[in-house]
Amino acid sequence: MDRPFVFINSAMSADGKLSTKKRKQVRISGKLDFERVDELRAQIDAIMVGIGTVLSDDPSLTVKSPERRAARKAAGKSENPVRIIVDSSARTPLDADIFKKGEGMKIIAVSNSAPAEKIKKLEEKALVIKAGTEKVDLPELAVRLKEMGINTLMVEGGATLNWGMLSAGLVDEIYTFIGNLIIGGATAPTFTDGEGFSETEIPELELSSAEKIEDGILLKWKVKDKKAR
Repeated sequence: MDRPFVFINSAMSADGKLSTKKRKQVRISGKLDFERVDELRAQIDAIMVGIGTVLSDDPSLTVKSPERRAARKAAGKSENPVRIIVDSSARTPLDADIFKKGEGMKIIAVSNSAPAEKIKKLEEKALVIKAGTEKVDLPELAVRLKEMGINTLMVEGGATLNWGMLSAGLVDEIYTFIGNLIIGGATAPTFTDGEGFSETEIPELELSSAEKIEDGILLKWKVKDKKAR
């Protein structure tokens, strides 16, 4: 395979929302799911989010457990996986937490239409990869990441990036934790937003497992249809 193994990991409300209508993060899962996600981060080569997630949540995307970081170091790896932001217009703030916290490589993926002065400033903080004309070309980016030795990639949202990766046929598995709350709101982001699929394009999933965790449920899916659309 000329791209990494890719899986999306996400927490959503019982009505499929990732955050509120004001895009404010809500605590959806508890400590056990937090530990599960931290373990996933510790096992993978890279983690990827979209610029919308960075602007609304400012995540550091680091491995939180000292023991897991130490285990990565002992295995000859950086404490944290490679952290990637998909940012077509180079809008990533220079004071984002991803630059402040944790060691390890950071990558900003931009399009060729991103402003040169913004790219220059980001290049002082991260490796900038140009792919695509107006928007980041996700299939091209995936190939470039594989060439860099990234074999496992976790996507942590948001809704637009989830859509982009799925619509490009780049996702192998999906892990969704569904919490015991209703958020509502026609404009609140769901697991997959973007343009949406037509009836003939809808990808099918195969349920691998369903596990009750605290007051929610973790569903693991395999994506059956991986053809690019």
